Amino acid sequence: MNSLILRTATRVLMPLLVLFALFVLLRGHNEPGGGFVAGLILGAAFTLQAFTFGVAAARRALLVDPETLLGVGLLVALGTGLMPTFVDRPFLTSLWWGALGSPLFFDIGVCLVVVGVVLNMTFTLAEA
Repeated sequence: MNSLILRTATRVLMPLLVLFALFVLLRGHNEPGGGFVAGLILGAAFTLQAFTFGVAAARRALLVDPETLLGVGLLVALGTGLMPTFVDRPFLTSLWWGALGSPLFFDIGVCLVVVGVVLNMTFTLAEA
């Protein structure tokens, strides 16, 4: 697009959306939010970037291929689910190490999967 207002708004909104997604991700296992919602917010931020500056610019801003995010997210979520089985607990049981717990790492995996799926679809449709 060639709109000065949209380009300026995107430059302002992009870091705010990323920070808001981080906030939603970190508060998710105690209150509403979590990995899915944070992933949607991040996906929306990079979709806005793609619509404003083009898919190539959004891919450069993302730094990683969306399919890589999807795969890493699946591995993180699966690894988090399997960790309790090594200490004789059921699959997906929460483990805690002080203030950090396995639900946070599971949410991070979910977030990466959602971002990967949303951006893979968005970039594919925008490039077609």
